[in-house]
Amino acid sequence: MPGLAADQDAVSLVRRVSRALNRRLSDLVGLLFHHKSAGSLGAVAGFAIAVVFAWKFLRSSPARPRRPESKRPLVGPAAPDSAAHDAVEPANSGKPTTRQIVAKQLGGCRKVTCQLLGVVFEEKTPEELQTHATVRPSVVELLLEIAKFCDLYLMETVLDDKSEENALLALESAGLFKTGGLMKEKVLFCSSEVGRTSFVRQLEADFHIDTSLDIISQLSVCALASSFLFSWTRCLLIVMFYMFLFLFLLCYQRFIRCQLFVSSIEGGQLAGNVFNSPSLEQFFS
Repeated sequence: MPGLAADQDAVSLVRRVSRALNRRLSDLVGLLFHHKSAGSLGAVAGFAIAVVFAWKFLRSSPARPRRPESKRPLVGPAAPDSAAHDAVEPANSGKPTTRQIVAKQLGGCRKVTCQLLGVVFEEKTPEELQTHATVRPSVVELLLEIAKFCDLYLMETVLDDKSEENALLALESAGLFKTGGLMKEKVLFCSSEVGRTSFVRQLEADFHIDTSLDIISQLSVCALASSFLFSWTRCLLIVMFYMFLFLFLLCYQRFIRCQLFVSSIEGGQLAGNVFNSPSLEQFFS
């Protein structure tokens, strides 16, 4: 019958294609195991595949959706013209508001960690913090806006309990604990810079702000080693190893998406995800 013959031809074609693919795959595996140089080629191919997958992984991360803007309720036809003018003024002024700038610079980051000395406080050393703490007035509005968009944690290295008291008192006096976005429980203290680095990693921050170049460097995305001992007898395993190792390291380091190095001196050769600015308010300007 014509229908049965057509089905048999299709099955025969599938079998021939399957045998051809199996033969090609067997030849490829034999080539990899009988040529020493194939190990290096396979490892390089695996590394290239890992890079492609990592690139797609980064590109696929969704941006944080914008919050809907609150609309001013209509009070009636007899509302004064000044109210309507105030409602449209921010849109027509052409100058972005602090909220818009913060949202743009954060780029969808949901958790931010920030050092106190040299960024929020006028003081720059732990020794100064032992006697007094002064919040810079220009950063108060910025911190409040950042706390609205994301989970904000403040942290500092201190020498004694008195320093902690001075820091908390200064933050409270500046009104940073009134809105509810920033609480005393989100102000962390440690006795060394290593502790501050540990805080950032444990919190899995997306954005970290610091004045220490050492901490910035430690939290930067680490590159893979440029060389590796290849074994030609395990070429296929090396390919898979490279793929999973690269993606694992990428995911681990991806907790710190961006960093801000606050210093009037340029940091030199910084990682691609590290910004440099003389002050916090200048970065968000």
